Amino acid sequence: MNSSMSLEVDAVRAFLMVADHLSFTRAADALGTTQGAVSVKLKRLEDRLGVRLIERTPRQVRLSAQGEIFMPSARDFLAAHERALAGLTMPRRRFRLGIASHVMGPELPLLLARLKSLDPALTVEVLLDTARALLDSFESGRLDAVIIRSDDDRRDGEILGPEHFGWYAAPGFEQRAGEPLRLAATSPCCAVRDVAARLLDRASIAWEEVFIGGTSAIAAALSAGLAVSAFPRRLAPADVVDVGEAFGLPPLPSLSLVLHSSLSDQKTKDTLRAITAAFREHRRSSSRPIAPL
Repeated sequence: MNSSMSLEVDAVRAFLMVADHLSFTRAADALGTTQGAVSVKLKRLEDRLGVRLIERTPRQVRLSAQGEIFMPSARDFLAAHERALAGLTMPRRRFRLGIASHVMGPELPLLLARLKSLDPALTVEVLLDTARALLDSFESGRLDAVIIRSDDDRRDGEILGPEHFGWYAAPGFEQRAGEPLRLAATSPCCAVRDVAARLLDRASIAWEEVFIGGTSAIAAALSAGLAVSAFPRRLAPADVVDVGEAFGLPPLPSLSLVLHSSLSDQKTKDTLRAITAAFREHRRSSSRPIAPL
């Protein structure tokens, strides 16, 4: 790209929406326009840059190699534009987000960075608590949005991605023949714990809880070799392995991470799109299976 070339903000925004959603349909919905308009803006940007940014087939939309390279610069360009518009006198806006304690994970830094670049006048308030406490605050209007798991609430919301589980333990964990499986678990009201216990009982596998705590405490217990746990793959420590197959444990069902919001103004919609994109982008860039034992 030569130094005299200028970029159109709307074209760059259209590219980022397609890149975030990997769908022209969802990008058009997010921008409040048509697929045709998004395609025209993207084509104009690609012609200006002289490279193809998006590879599109009847079955798939994905970033090209040049698109992957251009995306960070595109975000910086759009963020600089938003900061210029915000100016110094723009009133600050507050966004109150609740994240369930057993959901909060490595996506948070990317999410907060994305929100900062989206709106320089935005004050972000993040609350970590139990899903039930967050839903109560959400329903009473004290939170603008909440991120929980699908087992915490049955209402519809924006699906951020799947939550896969495995039976995790330290590589050196020993399960002695004839002894109950030593488990680490969250409180008895946890749906994942209940499902895991039911599956073990159905498989006639004896078990006993030897450690009870929150998500971070269980992660520490696994790394220390104290027990096995039905644990989210996304949050599993790097020094643990999936022992399910080696120990003959039953497969665990997957859940979903869900975003709920009751607000519909355009600024909040933009914020929610940034949260959704951050979760999905983190999944694409850092997803890694935990090696089985």
